[in-house]
Amino acid sequence: MALLTKATKYDIKDSNIALLGSDLEKHVREHAGDNEPAWTDAGHKPGLEIWRVQHFAIVAWPQERYGTFYDGDSYIVLHTYKTSENAPLTFDLHFWLGEDTSQDEAGTAAYKTVELDDHLGGLPTQYREVQGQESPRFLSYFPHLICLRGGISTGFHHVSSPPPEGTRLYSISTTSSTGSGRSHLAVREIPSEGPNLIQGNVYVLDKGETLWQLNTKTSTGQEKFKAAEFVQKMSNEREGRCQVEVFDEGTSGAGVFLSELGSELGEAPTRTSDLPSALYRLVESEGNVHYEPITLERASLVSEDALLLDDYRSATHPAIYVWLGNSTTLTERRLALQYAQTYLHEKQAKEGAHIRVSVTLVKIGEGREPETFLQAFA
Repeated sequence: MALLTKATKYDIKDSNIALLGSDLEKHVREHAGDNEPAWTDAGHKPGLEIWRVQHFAIVAWPQERYGTFYDGDSYIVLHTYKTSENAPLTFDLHFWLGEDTSQDEAGTAAYKTVELDDHLGGLPTQYREVQGQESPRFLSYFPHLICLRGGISTGFHHVSSPPPEGTRLYSISTTSSTGSGRSHLAVREIPSEGPNLIQGNVYVLDKGETLWQLNTKTSTGQEKFKAAEFVQKMSNEREGRCQVEVFDEGTSGAGVFLSELGSELGEAPTRTSDLPSALYRLVESEGNVHYEPITLERASLVSEDALLLDDYRSATHPAIYVWLGNSTTLTERRLALQYAQTYLHEKQAKEGAHIRVSVTLVKIGEGREPETFLQAFA
């Protein structure tokens, strides 16, 4: 396979994970040599570490920008923690792909994540995250998740910076992380050129000298409150020179807000329902992997097997998990997320385009199962 250029936009329908073993992997390996300096101190103590992919290299993301991501980039996020004071270090390892990242950056993030996983002895639970489909675990790290337009190839801006011309539009929602009961604010910059806004979110239109907030009918009180905090923070960072106006759907002001964008309010997408999950044994035959249905019960988690849990229709958070028993092979461990993505592509081909291949993929080792995985066996 020819090496893709930096300008090639990543398409989630293309399997960046399948690039393992490709020309891209070889190029990344040659660039970093046998040892990746970014991993020297990675995972040595509890805390959060973030790196951005930059022209096939891994560069530490400044701590003051933790929680802010750009849709033109790819990132690697390592969460190191202990389950108790005397317990060994435990790791959650994510690579996050912006919707406008390049194919090279997405592939580099996938490969370097596997490399860091190997560096940490294969102990991390590994996640593939796609912008807008982040797992509850990922969201739990950040009181405020901010996704902005731009990136290394197009330049950066901060939410406190007034738009140089025109406007910027933000969609604001809250999510609850599994088990904690805490809510987390997600601020996502979206195109302001006539998008269709949806029910359930709060929107902020940044016009430079004025900040407009639109509360949709089905947005929660908490979302309205959090959005107001966000707007006030923006105004304060501009030394209070912004005029703030708040509109509620159904009032004349809401019409002014929507007409400014040439937009209408649409219905929120239908959530997936709590249908039964499915469990499969991964069986390799003649170089291909097949998915053999087995009973969804704890007794099926056998150390000699590699299993795939299809929890796509979970109402809390759709995901595909690959569970690896302690006796599985190194190849199965390295290609676990590739198996999951291949499964999703086949599922979409069978069931139709409504199946999203951007849902979270998770690689789990025996004995390190997250609660979201175990819930499917309840």
